[in-house]
Amino acid sequence: MPPPTQANESAEVLFSVQGLWCTSCALAVEARLSRLPGVQSASLHYPSATLLVSGTHDALDEDRLAAVVRRLGYRLAPPEAARDAEARLEAESRYLSLRLMVALAFGMWTMLASLLIYAGALPHAGLEQVMAWVSGAFAVPVVGYAGVPFYRAAWRTLRARRPGMDALVTLGALGAVGVSLWLLYRGSAEVYFDTAVMLILLLLAGRLVETLCRHRGLRALQALHTPVGEVARWGRGAWQACAVEEVGEGDRLRVAAGEVLPLDGTLCDEEALLDLAPLTGESAPRRFLPGEAMAAGCRNLGPPLVLEVTAVAGRCRLDKLRERMWWQQARKGELQRMADRFAAWLSPLAVVLALFTLGVAWLAGMPQEEALVRALSVLVVACPCAVGLAIPLAGLAGSGRALARGVVFRDPGAFEMFADIRSAAFDKTGTLTPGEPQVIAVTVASGVDHVSLVGLAALAAQGSQHPLSRALCRYARDQDVQGAGEMRQEDERRGQGRRVELVDGRELLLGSGSWLKSLGIEIPSGTDEATSEVALGVDGRWLGTFSLGEAPQPGTRETLARLREAGLTLALISGDRGPAVQRFGRLVGLGPGECYPDRLPESKSRLVAAMPQPSLYAGDGINDVLGIATASVGVAPLGASSAAQEGAAVVLLRPGIGGVETAWQLARRTRRVMRQNLVLSGLYNALALGLAVSMAIPPLVAVLAMVASSLSVMANSARLGWGGHEEPADARGAFGVPGEPRVDEPTLKANRAA
Repeated sequence: MPPPTQANESAEVLFSVQGLWCTSCALAVEARLSRLPGVQSASLHYPSATLLVSGTHDALDEDRLAAVVRRLGYRLAPPEAARDAEARLEAESRYLSLRLMVALAFGMWTMLASLLIYAGALPHAGLEQVMAWVSGAFAVPVVGYAGVPFYRAAWRTLRARRPGMDALVTLGALGAVGVSLWLLYRGSAEVYFDTAVMLILLLLAGRLVETLCRHRGLRALQALHTPVGEVARWGRGAWQACAVEEVGEGDRLRVAAGEVLPLDGTLCDEEALLDLAPLTGESAPRRFLPGEAMAAGCRNLGPPLVLEVTAVAGRCRLDKLRERMWWQQARKGELQRMADRFAAWLSPLAVVLALFTLGVAWLAGMPQEEALVRALSVLVVACPCAVGLAIPLAGLAGSGRALARGVVFRDPGAFEMFADIRSAAFDKTGTLTPGEPQVIAVTVASGVDHVSLVGLAALAAQGSQHPLSRALCRYARDQDVQGAGEMRQEDERRGQGRRVELVDGRELLLGSGSWLKSLGIEIPSGTDEATSEVALGVDGRWLGTFSLGEAPQPGTRETLARLREAGLTLALISGDRGPAVQRFGRLVGLGPGECYPDRLPESKSRLVAAMPQPSLYAGDGINDVLGIATASVGVAPLGASSAAQEGAAVVLLRPGIGGVETAWQLARRTRRVMRQNLVLSGLYNALALGLAVSMAIPPLVAVLAMVASSLSVMANSARLGWGGHEEPADARGAFGVPGEPRVDEPTLKANRAA
């Protein structure tokens, strides 16, 4: 977000924090930054290491924030690109793997020695004493090297006055070593070096599994288009290679067959066939006409094409999508804030309970060894690993799953709100329709061939940027009809039509019926107020009329039917005239009472506010921004204006509204998993602490129970990425403009090969 002009105005900045080790580190950074003067809030998403800070302009100075974070032992950097996040996670995986191998290599001998002592397999007490020292010796590399990251994180969180899980892990591991050394000093062989070893080993294994889960969730961002290094740019009369960063707006680039468009732009050639699968997941390519906008990441399936750049590197649509994902990951929903509050007071509570257990045991006359062991078990069992991971992992898995299915959740709070929606309202043009008209019916004059009519109409419309002319050209291409003839002169009159003179002397008139009538051509009167009619005349004679209108995106009717069956109240709110809206409503299965035509932006907002709440509104234009802001959840469909996308909490990457149903299902599943994780972690800590305080639990058993709780949360979150059913085929629909035929797989492969 750009900085405000006044120093006291509120703003937000986004950073990446390097060196994080656990959720406690993230909470410590948040707590330290939140205490700075002028900072309103700080939110650090641990899985993606994304930091969002809100406050006054002066308080958000990068050098000032970086100095505070550096004193805690971390580093502030710009938001990570997908490949940087991948490299960071790979480095973390290697870091964890090395320490885990050390813990395994030495810890196994510690465990073996302890097992021989516990099992009573040694012949006399002297040998047990020797084996206890051996157990401690092999525990030194584990405690002294493999566990260093926990100690470092514990010190940093203590400095930030926000001790968390690592402080408890450090107390537990060092406490187990201290108790064991004290027991050895007293001549006892019942040592607990194995507890410290298992605590560090299993937590390192859990961190590695957690990193792999984060790796899987962030792959959704890396799967997006990564620009090529060099492009072919037109300059000095030839195509020259240059770095993609050097390309400016208005430059012309050449994209060879089979290559991916490096930047956003408009088509300069007569026609192009593009595969938009990286953006939408659809397998059917789409034809593009001159002047149409094309997005980076699409693959050219036809001959080499030329595009005029409209967005430079870093400002393309996919770059903005990555940026939205960063902002989304940094924000926290209510469930996440609840989990953070729970984890924040759980660690101090565990220390208090451990001291309480130790004092009560001593007052009850319990032996010192047993009292210390029980206090140690309380510390170990209370580690809030599962609480810290409950919401972030579920949110990351849900976001990755949604992105893979063409839905971007820009606000994590939308996961919670979307799951509760009771009503859904939709704009018509550009949301339920592709935004461009298409030929619905053709009326042919007596004695005129249909193919000839279409060919002449396409010839007359060639070169025009009017939506109706473009629809006629697209219709001719779909019918595989070529324009017969060559233009000599053309003249387009705004709001009336086109006059085209052919080389053979014929004069074509293409336009509204009233315009042709004013020129003395007799044509039948139109009958349908819900459609636009374009008539064609040749040398003063009417040849035919094309009826054009808006058709729904494929799967719209089925999607709305399923939403209605789920109990949602539906509405079609449009600024178009009544007959067109009512006709379209019938096409998609909406009744007259669910269609609201002739609505201005203010009336759209009032209608959305009057619907059952929480509500959803999907719209693509500037006139829909107010409705998006009024609704509980705003949705921007594919191709929406930048204003609509900025105001929406959810952005769709596939044509049509099938993504609304997908987002609703995923939101319900994600929120369910979040709540399950909170319940699992909360029950574990409540039961485990209660048992550890009230009865003797071996520290090793406490370690295993704590790790099992964390693994259960990870496995439950992973279900979002691995499970779930796919959308019905009719909800995904054909790609591109309705009416354009789908391309079967053999044809698609042939196009790619060409």
